[in-house]
Amino acid sequence: MQLRHVRCWLAVGSLSLCSVPAFANMGNLATTYGVLPGDVASAQALSLFNSSVSATYYNPAYLTHDPRGELTLGLLHGEQDLTAKSVSNNGYQVREGDTLKSSPTQHVLIGMKTDLTSITKYERPLYFGFMAGVEKYGAEMMAFNSNTSSQGQSLTYGREPLFLNLGGGLEVIEGLSLGLSARITLQAEAKMRTNSTLGGTTDSEEIAVAAKPSIRPIAGLSADLGKLLCSGDCWASGFEVAMAYRAYSNTSTKIDANAIIPTVINDPGLFLRINTLDSYQPDILALGVQYSGDRWRAGVTLEQQNWSDLGGELEKDTVKDQANLEFKDIIVPRIGGEFELMDNIFLTGGVALVESPLKGNRSLDVNYFDNDKTIVGLGVAMEFQSPPVLAFPLRLDFGYQYQQLKDRDFELTNTDPLNPSNPYETVTAGGEVNVFTGSLTVKF
Repeated sequence: MQLRHVRCWLAVGSLSLCSVPAFANMGNLATTYGVLPGDVASAQALSLFNSSVSATYYNPAYLTHDPRGELTLGLLHGEQDLTAKSVSNNGYQVREGDTLKSSPTQHVLIGMKTDLTSITKYERPLYFGFMAGVEKYGAEMMAFNSNTSSQGQSLTYGREPLFLNLGGGLEVIEGLSLGLSARITLQAEAKMRTNSTLGGTTDSEEIAVAAKPSIRPIAGLSADLGKLLCSGDCWASGFEVAMAYRAYSNTSTKIDANAIIPTVINDPGLFLRINTLDSYQPDILALGVQYSGDRWRAGVTLEQQNWSDLGGELEKDTVKDQANLEFKDIIVPRIGGEFELMDNIFLTGGVALVESPLKGNRSLDVNYFDNDKTIVGLGVAMEFQSPPVLAFPLRLDFGYQYQQLKDRDFELTNTDPLNPSNPYETVTAGGEVNVFTGSLTVKF
């Protein structure tokens, strides 16, 4: 019994070196909700055709479509009301009500875009931009908590770790732009060595914690068919197509620890190794079409998200490797539009249908829940050409998004030797998510 307590103490102590528990998840800010208000409001249907700094994630080629530089500050709050209602149990119900624990995501966002054309010998537009987001309104860079759960937990929702993208776009020929950017995540490593008594008193501690960046590429292309195919007005005028590829990324933590307990465990001591990941983004291939009229534009985007690779990644996860989790690739359709209600006032809306990539309805000990969802967004933007004090135009954006989770049944299981029944409970998981976001952008 005492040795088991030592093992638990080492595990908890080592994990605390890397992060504060925050109910993190396998989702990520940009894919789950959207980055800036325009992305949230259009349900990401128009994000491939967004020239703001969030283009560094969605389609860096579109940075070239607005010649002005930008400085953007924003806030995003995502509130999840997730439920899991018990359908049946075998006398081993461990649930504490129907509401799942899930910390809201609260990001402060900052981004900048600038024209680098003047530093080259060419006249083709060249732009650079970066976008960063930090959780808990700037107080928490690495939200991470990988765990099993007897009550069940959400696969997608929770706090998000540091969001960081940087890249640029270049107009190759008139009407055709290419872009390349990098998504940066943190890979944390911790090592601990100590002498300890059975009571938990330690001495001669050695602790080393490090976090290194992992850089994954994002490539984008945009084409204005009217400029490419016509010398004047023709059937292709107003049509644009865009394509982007976003390579997979994740946040991971590796922990190596060992303890020496004199007269009980001698040198080299009791070894403990944990390797776990979180905030996974699959390979995503996005293809979109947009048509622009005099005061409006509408677009359709299809995303292929290759979640099937996540199953192999979790087999190497020492927290979740027993769960036999399997995932499937999905296609996500998105449709949205924008209308200029009056001069410099824009309304944006969008809808998306997202199928759950999680196969099966049970995952031993981990007990992940995930649902098909319908996403609806709405937003408004206002641009002031001569604001007080500022010498440059000012743009205010506000976005709201509602996500409805379709009910889905799951069977809860665990390896508790005192529980001979597996599954010990069947629940219906569902709920809703509300996202509020706003940003202030100076155009220069």
